[in-house]
Amino acid sequence: MTDTTMRAIDLFSGFGGSSTGALMAGVEVVWAGNHWREAVGIHALNHPGAQHLCQDLQQADWSAVPAHDLLMASPCCQGHSKARGKKSGNPQHDASRSTAWAVVSALEFHRPAQAIVENVPEFLEWALYPAWSAAMNALGYQLAPHVVDCADLGVPQNRIRMFIICTKSKAPLFLNLPKHDHVAANTFIDLNAGSWSLVDKPGRAVATLDRIKNGRKQYGDLFLISYYGSTKNGRSLDRPIGTITTRDRWAIVDGDRMRMINVDEVMAAMTFPKDYHRPKASKLAVHMAGNAVPPVAMSEILNALKEAV
Repeated sequence: MTDTTMRAIDLFSGFGGSSTGALMAGVEVVWAGNHWREAVGIHALNHPGAQHLCQDLQQADWSAVPAHDLLMASPCCQGHSKARGKKSGNPQHDASRSTAWAVVSALEFHRPAQAIVENVPEFLEWALYPAWSAAMNALGYQLAPHVVDCADLGVPQNRIRMFIICTKSKAPLFLNLPKHDHVAANTFIDLNAGSWSLVDKPGRAVATLDRIKNGRKQYGDLFLISYYGSTKNGRSLDRPIGTITTRDRWAIVDGDRMRMINVDEVMAAMTFPKDYHRPKASKLAVHMAGNAVPPVAMSEILNALKEAV
């Protein structure tokens, strides 16, 4: 199969990270679906050649989806993530976990040669994962979970994610993934940009000041800090940034001034192209980008898959 003939669909397409990575790998995205209207609109701006559906995908009519060779899917991860809590009995999280069954429904109808399911590693610990896996096997797919740090794939961000490679093969297909030199945060941080404020301004949280104090001991005058989470120290700009999330998390400290990283820097950390369309509201843009698959990571996964099949 050549690059020009491989056609893909993108379930739970969101901001379009998987679709953009597919294009980087020479794969045509012919359809994308998501329940969030704002995300579908942004995806359509960036991928005008694809058909788009805004709907709960568990209710989708798969007969209306064009033929394809590859299914990409990023079911809702919040119900699995340790950061958001995954205790059973939470209706919102139980519902989010159930979105993975839409993947089974789509594959049952179309039976493409391959599928890639992306999620957090905790997806493999889901109580219903054995049943979900058995359903995938019943459709003829062997599953090969890959838990990777996206920094190893060339993303300037330490982001641990799981990619399940689903193939119609006799045995699970484990990919020979590259392990690139890590790209440092200082490659996209612009010290001349953004809105800075004094570190010692009135009202600064004690926990923040403690992180900055510890960061100065480690790295001198220039470093990153996390505004929330269990991190108590600074982070060097000579390594990838930590995981980008759906809300502002990372701040730059430069001497006696500091600021949150801006939307351009978030987009760069996620490896979206500079000309990628995004919402005008910064908060919404950060939310969408932080929930996306880094395009470069998906591109590397796809290139390795094409070499293996």
